[in-house]
Amino acid sequence: MKQSAKTAFSAADILLPRAEHFSEAWSVCACDQYTGEPEYWAETDRLAGEKPSTLRLILPEVYLEDADVADRIAKIQQSMRDYLEKGIFRELKNAMVYVERIQSDGKCRAGLVGKIDLEQYDYTKGSVTPVRATEATVAERIPPRMRIRRGAAMELPHIMILLDDADKTVIEPLESEKDSMELLYDTKLMQGGGSIRGWLIPAAEQERILDALTALGDPKRFAEGNAPLVYAMGDGNHSLATAKAFYEEWKAANPGADTENAPQRYALVELVNLHSPALEFEAIHRILTGIDAKKLFADMTAALGLAEGASDAAQQFTVILDGKKTVYSVTKPTSNLTVGSVQGFLDQWLKENGGKIDYIHGAEVVENLAKAENSMGILLPDMLKSELFPTVIKDGALPRKTFSMGHAADKRFYM
Repeated sequence: MKQSAKTAFSAADILLPRAEHFSEAWSVCACDQYTGEPEYWAETDRLAGEKPSTLRLILPEVYLEDADVADRIAKIQQSMRDYLEKGIFRELKNAMVYVERIQSDGKCRAGLVGKIDLEQYDYTKGSVTPVRATEATVAERIPPRMRIRRGAAMELPHIMILLDDADKTVIEPLESEKDSMELLYDTKLMQGGGSIRGWLIPAAEQERILDALTALGDPKRFAEGNAPLVYAMGDGNHSLATAKAFYEEWKAANPGADTENAPQRYALVELVNLHSPALEFEAIHRILTGIDAKKLFADMTAALGLAEGASDAAQQFTVILDGKKTVYSVTKPTSNLTVGSVQGFLDQWLKENGGKIDYIHGAEVVENLAKAENSMGILLPDMLKSELFPTVIKDGALPRKTFSMGHAADKRFYM
């Protein structure tokens, strides 16, 4: 379980179901998806049936507020112990896995599975660790997840971490090596999740990977005075924050413990190159309801210096008000990104004036909702991939709900 001295990512002790216990029922979607669709999880339960499944080892967040949540958690922890005792798993010691995920759109997303060192991660805004959150972490979302982690015999995170590897030095070389590697799994994923294959990476190739990751953290790649950012959260932000909070709690309760070899110190993650053609950033728009829309717009115009019309030199977004769509440029930005300037203003205005904000993926949905009285829609531009790392370095973290990375069916599945 020893950590690599080179970088925050390293090989892990990975459990996979033995062939006789493996089926298409094994792998299920990330627990924080389909939270408004209990029928999705009911169907997942039906498909899993009595077969071994990661569904029995996670808590879908659709059930987080249910009265029987404590019983569900106890059952999950018992299932973990049962699976270990029954010999469901084979253990791959000091392993890294090369993954090819065929998404629902047919594109191939390549990834690399191993562990991340939580000592080198800090999710608080303004942190300068090599592993950083990309958006604000909501502290209230951590305690319910901590309850699951306490007493859990294993972890099944759905964490995806992004690398800014424009030269494709870390993951992409594995594609040409896979024919000489052991194929660990090759399976369809349920309910429109596409399919996935994974290969065991040989020791020599692991060394190459660690050298390439170390090079990505070379201070010379970053502007003077900026701490290197190698690993930026893509998905599973609160999953990794919970792992960190649990580790810190464990450390405080066990002074003098061997932290270097403690499994609590590490979390299983998948690295994905930000520059993968399968990764697309989509804007998340805003709808404001229960507001004095004319006052909101007037105050926003004054605060951000809004000027009607597009400008190549300025941040810009579209306002939907009284049935009209108008593009505005921001002449007094408060953030590196348009969404940051807009969200910073809205947070303060809603606190002082009241009203409700919702985060919407489709522009048409926003247009329909903005037709209601006392409502206003804001359509934001797609964020460029090239803006992610510089913004996290400059602003500390992105505003919440800055971008979406793929549809629910394409989120990480537990394996």
